[in-house]
Amino acid sequence: MDWTAGTSISGPWPRLPAWPASAARRAGLVTGAGLMALLAAAGLALPGTAPAADAPSTAIQAGPLTLTFGGFTALEMVDRNRNEGADIGSDFNTGIPFPYQSIYHMSEFRESARQSRFSLLMQGPHSGAVSAEAYLETDFLSAAVTSNSRESNSYTLRMRHFYGLARNSDTGWYLLAGQTWSLATLYSKGLTPRAENAPMTIDAQYVAGFNWTRNPQLRIVKSWGHVAALGLSFESPQTVIYTGPNAPGAIVNQSGLGSGLENSTTSYSLDFVPDTIAKLALDPGYGHYEIYGLARGFRDRSANNGTGTNHTTWGGGGGAGMELPLGKLLTFQVSALAGSGIGRYGSAQLPDVTVKPDGSFATISAVQTLAGFVLKPDPRWTAYLYGGLEQAQRTAFTNAAGTVGYGYGSSLYNNSGCDSLTGTAANCVANTRSIQQVAAGFWWKYYQGAIGNLQFGLQASYTRRNTFTGIGGDPNTDFSAMFVSFRYFPYQR
Repeated sequence: MDWTAGTSISGPWPRLPAWPASAARRAGLVTGAGLMALLAAAGLALPGTAPAADAPSTAIQAGPLTLTFGGFTALEMVDRNRNEGADIGSDFNTGIPFPYQSIYHMSEFRESARQSRFSLLMQGPHSGAVSAEAYLETDFLSAAVTSNSRESNSYTLRMRHFYGLARNSDTGWYLLAGQTWSLATLYSKGLTPRAENAPMTIDAQYVAGFNWTRNPQLRIVKSWGHVAALGLSFESPQTVIYTGPNAPGAIVNQSGLGSGLENSTTSYSLDFVPDTIAKLALDPGYGHYEIYGLARGFRDRSANNGTGTNHTTWGGGGGAGMELPLGKLLTFQVSALAGSGIGRYGSAQLPDVTVKPDGSFATISAVQTLAGFVLKPDPRWTAYLYGGLEQAQRTAFTNAAGTVGYGYGSSLYNNSGCDSLTGTAANCVANTRSIQQVAAGFWWKYYQGAIGNLQFGLQASYTRRNTFTGIGGDPNTDFSAMFVSFRYFPYQR
């Protein structure tokens, strides 16, 4: 989950197009005279004559490479009416407390600068129609004991993106290898890296219903002009597993603590194939449209009475999305993913699979959807409104006598203590049935000039967690949050 995995967010600027042209201006990847002077002192050649202090340069030349620096500083605040202990990235699922927990009755205020970001685009010379580039982007939203590989690969120092890309502009092919957004993420145009349509929230976990991961992958894409693009991506797998309060009769080997270069304080699933995504994107002249398929494989091993068996379970689903301009000032977007074993691809991180009584996996069917509006009445102002839903299907089993529950959402699980001050985790199993969320906010570029731009953001959100009916009912819980952000984009016009 990215509140522990350390997700960061898309800023208040428009999504990034192909480089270079206006991309540096739109992403904040520009340097000023001060940085150029430092680089010159380090022996790097600068292109042409140094610009005046009030005429920022977008890039520098280092031998055959063009280097474009960027990022922003951020001071952000969050005030939640329930204490999650989640810094600037909220937990939309099990981190929302119930009344039996003392933190349900206590608010939480935090200040954080960890969403500050640094980026570097490195572009090599063209060889006819062939070109190559590398892109690095990092922030500070990770901690050694929370680093994991689930939704955002987030090992300290947190690498948001680091990939190489080779492109042939004549044939329309590109090959990407490294870490970046999943191909499942909604784009604004084509399937161009850095053109992803990420929600503009301050909350580092974005919005419930947003489909994404940010993990290592190998991707190949073919485009036909600016009208269509077809991509295939093989992405690093990781399974979100719900075992349940009752151990199955078979001894289960489904995951293990990390070792070697992995985090020894978290578990890793036993994966054997990459997550595979194929996507078609269309830009016919009005709007952007996408459709894609996702295939996943899960594996575990059970042992009983001295014998062992490996179990292989397949899952996946289908998704679609679009972005439509509604006049010159308003944009509408909607996206959805439905299938089985897809929980990892939603911001709320519902589980992918659960465990049957025989120790094998059962995929959990789910649907995830997000709709939003972005309004830009003035170049200095951007307002947004998002509504999201992630919902799972009951995937439950019993023993032969029908007296013990297994799986996800069993009606035999004890929920009787969730709303009691004397309740405990044992009588508040409360498996999540759905997460509903609404988030609204704005960004105000209150200064733009020779030194770059300064932006102020404000966001409010409400999140509700609903559970499956068990012994004692179907309790629900919620939280409200307010976010404030001050960001400085150096030398960005």
